[in-house]
Amino acid sequence: MVATRRGLTLEEFLKLPERKPALEYADGVVTQKGEPKGRHSRLQGKLSEWINRWAEPRELAFAFPELRTTYAGRSYVPDVAVYRWERIALDANRVVPDEFFEPPDIAVEIVSPEQSVRAQVRKCQWYVEHGVPLALVANPDDHAVRLLRPGTEPLVLRDDAVIDFGPVLPGLQLSVRDLLAMLQLGGQP
Repeated sequence: MVATRRGLTLEEFLKLPERKPALEYADGVVTQKGEPKGRHSRLQGKLSEWINRWAEPRELAFAFPELRTTYAGRSYVPDVAVYRWERIALDANRVVPDEFFEPPDIAVEIVSPEQSVRAQVRKCQWYVEHGVPLALVANPDDHAVRLLRPGTEPLVLRDDAVIDFGPVLPGLQLSVRDLLAMLQLGGQP
């Protein structure tokens, strides 16, 4: 990420036009997310699809790729933001709102080659400190997922270790191996 502007208020930031890649705001500093690469984009799409295939028919949750979330004085765009169904402010026609001003229930950051794992972990720690029950940092380069929850140290998971989405989505689990298999075209689950 590259700092693009300093000294804006959150209100001023939210009036800026959206850009691709997205701008994010923290402590008066505006940064631009890195350009998504192939593996990043593939994993983001497949993970969102996998969660939605399980959670949406049950009306339990929905996974949004690249959704702006603004809360606790910051505005971030997690690679995947999952909201439990009852926390999505659907209108009378069951249409999803444009703005999300509450923390997601699950936030996922996917490390791209030019990104710092440490910076992604710090961002996920901030998420957890500000109301996100479960945050993940997926790193295809080191074949690992860092799992963060309130009140615990980040846990590094590899291979057949299971990512338990249970605190938010009881019964939903995925091994790190299966998550990374999503990078393969035709990869499952």
